[in-house]
Amino acid sequence: MASATALATATDISGPTVRSLYRSLLRSSSQFSNYNFREYARRRTKDAFRDNKAEKDEGRVQELVQNGLKELQTMKRQTIISQFFQLDRLVVEGGASGKEGHGGIVRQKDTGWN
Repeated sequence: MASATALATATDISGPTVRSLYRSLLRSSSQFSNYNFREYARRRTKDAFRDNKAEKDEGRVQELVQNGLKELQTMKRQTIISQFFQLDRLVVEGGASGKEGHGGIVRQKDTGWN
């Protein structure tokens, strides 16, 4: 929270500040336990930064950074919540048929159903 506040109060929105926000959003998106949420957050972050890469208006850049900081805080809360509800892994993550041949665990968490 302190680093987000430091970024929010910076009057000069520089390249390193924006890159730091971008990296923080990508790191936070990788914390989702669900593959679909993880990929959606990653794709949404990349698309938003790509769409606004050429923005030159200082006021608009500050507004975008503020929105990014709000998104980062929301994403951090959502990743914590998503870790409470772990489901079966998808095949693209190596779940079910993806891990059976290697003797891996099919479920991330024992549900006690078997």
